[in-house]
Parts: sequence; structure tokens; C-alpha cells
Amino acid sequence: MSRTRVHNLLVSLDGYAAGEYVTMEEPIGGAARLFQWFDGRVIHGIDRIADPVTLDRALISMWGQGVGAEIMGRRKFGPQVGEWPDDGWRGWWGDEPPFRTPVFVLSHHPHPTIAFPNGTVFHFVDATPHEALRLAREVANGGDVRIGGGPSTVRQFLRADLIDFMHLMVVPITLGRGISLWDGTGGIDDRFTIETTTSPSGVTHQFWNRKSRA
Repeated sequence: MSRTRVHNLLVSLDGYAAGEYVTMEEPIGGAARLFQWFDGRVIHGIDRIADPVTLDRALISMWGQGVGAEIMGRRKFGPQVGEWPDDGWRGWWGDEPPFRTPVFVLSHHPHPTIAFPNGTVFHFVDATPHEALRLAREVANGGDVRIGGGPSTVRQFLRADLIDFMHLMVVPITLGRGISLWDGTGGIDDRFTIETTTSPSGVTHQFWNRKSRA
């Protein structure tokens, strides 16, 4: 059975994992300080850059290993709200999105599928977490399904008890406001074994592995 995984989710000390707004000019909204700690160049492997191999880079590079599909929330795909405008928007990532797998974007409004030559295919679905996970597993070719965020989407899957593994990167800053990862999830830590390690950068990596469901 494939696993449902969360990787490289940046969280502030006060529990916020995204800003309160997304615009064309500010895709991260008020949470830009979180991402100063993230080296996205290494998500496909630390062999792809000449910089030193560090603990942070090694853990970040696990992002794509064994993943066959992704599920993301609408705000991760773009800033639009309501009905999708006919504006030609194809996501934040240009002509080579990093996913290279099918991606299911959760949206209450229909949108045509968008396919890229590198294997990334965005499907737009109005689905519950259980339904979206079923769709993703059908096309993942036995691989794991990554829940790509943002935090509201991760919360939905946590509340539905569908997450098997989470890698959280707790950044040593406080934001004071934003979208919390933890709202309404009290007690979920009882479902997981949790290991932590802190890198020389000051980021604390947390590894949440779901306990046996038996």
C-alpha cells in the first residue's frame, strides 16, 4: 500500500506555515521569512548542485523519492479566487514545474487539465480528502502520494487521518499571524511517533511516522 506523505513543510515557532494572502506579486504573502531557510534546488537530489552536502539539503532532497502523485490546495497553484479566469495561468513554476507526476489541485470550480512535457499534469478536482487520495493512488503507479500543501490542505488530511508521514521544518522565527498548521488538530500527535533533529542552520526537522493502525 502506498503511503501518504508530507515533505519540507516549513513551520514557524508559533505554528504558522503560510501567509494570510496570496497575490501575483507576493505568492508567499506574509510568510516570506519562512522560505529564506529553504534550498529548493535540491528537491531532485543533492548531486545536482556543487554546494556542500548538509543535513538540511540531504533531508530536503527526500521530497521526490518514491512519489507517484501529488495533491495540493488551490492557493499553492495560484492566487485566483472564485471561478477560474481565462488568463492563461499555468501555475507559479513556468514551463517546467518540479513535480514530474500527476498533480491534483483541490478546487470547487472546474478547470481544464494542464499537461507539461516533463510529465507534470495538473488535474483540478472538487473532492474530499478521501476521494482525492483515491484518484491520486490510481495514477501513482504504486508510488506514494505527496500532500503538497498549503497548511489548510495538510490539516484536512490530518483530520481525516490519512497522513502516514510528515517531514516538518521548524524555522526559528515567529510570524505572529498567518495560516496555522495546527488549528483544530489537537491530539493528533498521539497517532504518530515523532523524532526531531536540529541542524547547524537552526532549523529543527521533525519526522512524524504514523503508528500502526491495527
